Amino acid sequence: MDAGSVRTAAERRAWREGVGVAVATSAYGVSFGALSVASGLDVWQTCLLSLVMFTGGSQFAFVGVIGAGGVAAAPAAIASAVLLGARNIAYGLRMAPVVGSGWRRLFAPHLTIDESTAVALAHSEPRARRIGFWVTGIGIYIGWNLSTLAGGLLGDVLGDPRAYGLDAAAAAAFLALLWPRLRRRQAIAVGVAAAVVATALTPVLMPGIPVLVAAVVAIAVGWTNAFGERART
Repeated sequence: MDAGSVRTAAERRAWREGVGVAVATSAYGVSFGALSVASGLDVWQTCLLSLVMFTGGSQFAFVGVIGAGGVAAAPAAIASAVLLGARNIAYGLRMAPVVGSGWRRLFAPHLTIDESTAVALAHSEPRARRIGFWVTGIGIYIGWNLSTLAGGLLGDVLGDPRAYGLDAAAAAAFLALLWPRLRRRQAIAVGVAAAVVATALTPVLMPGIPVLVAAVVAIAVGWTNAFGERART
């Protein structure tokens, strides 16, 4: 197989993965729309959050705190959303050489999220990475905002969106992207360490902080390469 056909195959796979992740994650927006309206925000406030904030974890943290504490809890809700969104800074640094130059850099920051980063980094060929990033980011932005509107309008009809498993759709899609990369002991160790720390700290710390602590732990475990294969001499 020549280089051209390999590159074409990689690009097609990037398109498929981007579209698949976008569809799965967009379904998750129905859950957000319904939960946001149930927490006291109106439909237009809910849609504005998705249009402007556009990072699912931060949006859920925001409406979750608002739902529990009302308007008085707004400062805590904002702090939680900011803490969870801080991880996108690291994504932006990693994606800077991937997204391209010129006008693309104006729109890329808003589309730099968990899913677009994961799809891009699942590929090694530069053009496939770029395709994966943009297809996933644009697809999710459109789908997420449409499904947010649908969830906000149909929240009362749907009932509890968690009953349909929509609250787990994005997490499942993200795990599906990571799974093929968990073939070496070091990658498995990083994932397990971060998951254990986040799970242990979630009940005792405010939303957002467990994710950041888990990220630090993942970096520490990855940096030491304690479980990685040693170069033979």
